[in-house]
Amino acid sequence: MRDKFPLIGGALLVIILIASASLFTVDQRQHAMVFQLGEIKEVIDEPGLKFKLPLIQNVRYFDKRILTMDTAEPERFITSEKKNVLVDHFVKWRIVDPRLYYESVAGDEARARTRLTQTVNAGLREEFGRRTVHDVVSGERELIMDQMRERADRDARTIGVQIVDVRLKRVDLPNEVSESVYRRMEAERKRVANELRSQGAAEAEKIRADADRQREVIVAEAYRSAQQVKGEGDAKATAIYAEAFGKNPSFYSFYRSLEAYRASFAGKDDVLVVDPSSDFFRFMKDAGGSARN
Repeated sequence: MRDKFPLIGGALLVIILIASASLFTVDQRQHAMVFQLGEIKEVIDEPGLKFKLPLIQNVRYFDKRILTMDTAEPERFITSEKKNVLVDHFVKWRIVDPRLYYESVAGDEARARTRLTQTVNAGLREEFGRRTVHDVVSGERELIMDQMRERADRDARTIGVQIVDVRLKRVDLPNEVSESVYRRMEAERKRVANELRSQGAAEAEKIRADADRQREVIVAEAYRSAQQVKGEGDAKATAIYAEAFGKNPSFYSFYRSLEAYRASFAGKDDVLVVDPSSDFFRFMKDAGGSARN
């Protein structure tokens, strides 16, 4: 019995080795591709414990997750205005067809990245070449990213890859272009400011002219009303004087003479040289008509 223990142990060891060579696990984050004598035998997407033939079959794994391809340095592109811009972008991609991916780039991620980089750069160069600096910086930035994602995705599908997103992180002008652009922007802003000032001055002159016209009209109407009221007052005063004069002409004449005396002798030092027989002193004479001594 003891002589059989080494045989049993050896058999168990062989079984364990065969099992370890035949069983493999697939993670939920991976695609598994089974090769048999160098040819693709099976592609496994479901996670779990799987079986393969030992010695004649081997397994390669490909990442299922979304991968990021980021540019190390900004790329230089030319706009429709023949202006250089520096573009910093990144691409999100993942493997969706492991068989086609292996057949196209031999499962080499570096080769896949090179292919995607060429596709994205060619598309960006074409898109930027049809737009101005303003469009690529702010005006049509979202549109460029959407169109680039669709175009790059169509090409990436031919190698079993899906382009999830293409994003422009930053679009800058080279230093040699920035100064000229800033000067042109400053000149444009000054032109707009001067135009607005001119329009404001024209509107101000228009408002002032209208206000002056209204003032002249108001003053003229007020003067006319004042003259009309004054004339009516003078007419009433004249009518009252005439009525009073008609009722008692002697008293009216006496009252007017007193007013004349008061106006003539307003000050103590006033001197008036008049003929005593003048009508001016007729009310200073006695009842008989002779002047008082």
